[in-house]
Amino acid sequence: MDPVLGGYTVIAVALLIGLGALGTGIGFAIGGKFLEGVARQPELGSQLQTRMFIVAGLLDAIPMIGVGIAMLLLFANPLAG
Repeated sequence: MDPVLGGYTVIAVALLIGLGALGTGIGFAIGGKFLEGVARQPELGSQLQTRMFIVAGLLDAIPMIGVGIAMLLLFANPLAG
């Protein structure tokens, strides 16, 4: 593999994993808003809980996809002819 391409690949992998984790952390701040909403209106708890689980599932999928793409770039880089 070309040393320049290898360096760019490592930077891309670091950005994929780092920004995915950062975005997920920011997204889970919604969990705090969920707790505030249930504290204000307990009768909406089940409806809010269902939506929170959907959001949490989607937020967990983002870094997993990023790690999968990062592993592809590290170990089977399609750009390295």
